[in-house]
Amino acid sequence: MNAQLLQAVQLVWSPSLRVTRAEGDCSTVLRRSPKELTDAPLHVALGTTPERARELDARAREDRRAVEFISARVGTEEPIPLRLVLGLEAGEATAAIQDLDGLLDGAPPVQISRLSSSLSHEIRNPLSSVKMAVQTLQRKTDLNDRDKRRLTIANREIRTMERMLWLLSEYGRDSVPHLDQQPLRNVLQEAQTMVAPELAERHIELRVDEAPELPRVLVDLARLRPVLAQLLLNIAMGLPENSHVEVLLRPGPSSRPQLVLKDPTAALPPEERGTLFEPFGSRLARGAGLSLAALRRVMLNQGGDISAEGTAEPGMVFTLTFAV
Repeated sequence: MNAQLLQAVQLVWSPSLRVTRAEGDCSTVLRRSPKELTDAPLHVALGTTPERARELDARAREDRRAVEFISARVGTEEPIPLRLVLGLEAGEATAAIQDLDGLLDGAPPVQISRLSSSLSHEIRNPLSSVKMAVQTLQRKTDLNDRDKRRLTIANREIRTMERMLWLLSEYGRDSVPHLDQQPLRNVLQEAQTMVAPELAERHIELRVDEAPELPRVLVDLARLRPVLAQLLLNIAMGLPENSHVEVLLRPGPSSRPQLVLKDPTAALPPEERGTLFEPFGSRLARGAGLSLAALRRVMLNQGGDISAEGTAEPGMVFTLTFAV
């Protein structure tokens, strides 16, 4: 085991469950120095119960490199989630320990990318089979109205899951975008098409005010389209039926085109102002907790940016600024 990993600790303990050696970033992970941890009871060092410490010792002595997770109380108000890899080293029970909060906060994009790609692949295949089955049933001519409504709902939820997979994939993707020049109106229309069935169900239209002679924008349309579509849908879902989403296409600073979306029903709580574009950091995502984070990541990767601000009246304004 390597105790030199960022925010990792290696503990070694005796059969009497007392720590004999502590190495690594002990102050960060376990909130104590190696000297303070040495000779401490294992359950005290890990901030858990004596019973749980005995279970961990038994797993370590099986020497199967078992992975266990615990909620440690090590001098903080809230329990700290820890990941332990248990085993034997030179006949001594040992654990490599990582703080999961610190690990995820500092996870390099390649780790996120591998996780999101694996999850997207594993879920997308069975979802495609379900989608085909539902669409096959919809083609039957002898369905009653109730069954038709059920299949319509199933199709809607399948589309929702497909968008969630896109968001997960885009948030974790770290490859170089394939940039191409596109009219800004085309970028908007491509995103609108992805959520057209949901907009039609609620009779929501886009009302677009486009400035003349806007330069083309530099985008990877395939990657921007699904995350921008989700923002459109987030706004639409907060509106009453038979209403519209206001969109402004205008020149911004340094002649960089901007796409401005007004969300009249959103209100950003003060406690969320610093976390708006973090994963699951805001209720403005309306059930799509990665949507704003994924959109910001895509915009930055393509040389653009996104900002949000409140208005004098209730509502929010999202401004996407594009490269040219």
